[in-house]
Amino acid sequence: MSGNKEEEDPRIHGIKTKIRVVPDFPKKGIMFQDITTVLLDPKAFKDTIDLFVERYRDKNISVVAGIEARGFLFGPPIALAIGAKFVPLRKPKKLPGSYTCIPFI
Repeated sequence: MSGNKEEEDPRIHGIKTKIRVVPDFPKKGIMFQDITTVLLDPKAFKDTIDLFVERYRDKNISVVAGIEARGFLFGPPIALAIGAKFVPLRKPKKLPGSYTCIPFI
């Protein structure tokens, strides 16, 4: 057995088994990793958040930035759990007001 802590944590295996792989989406040759199935499983979703929180809880992080879509789903609960602010990152003009997002390209 290797010394890699992540390989030893059974939660990681459980999360991996919940990710649905969709071959040839959106085009031939791409293996799309669909995390919707993780979100539909409360244990897998909680385990995912818990793993991030355990990794970053004691790192004195004051802001968690989440890139649109997946970042919007995982960032807020992680930020709340570690006592940080959450900032959504989105393409320019996709959210109203300059204060609601930090644009990225």
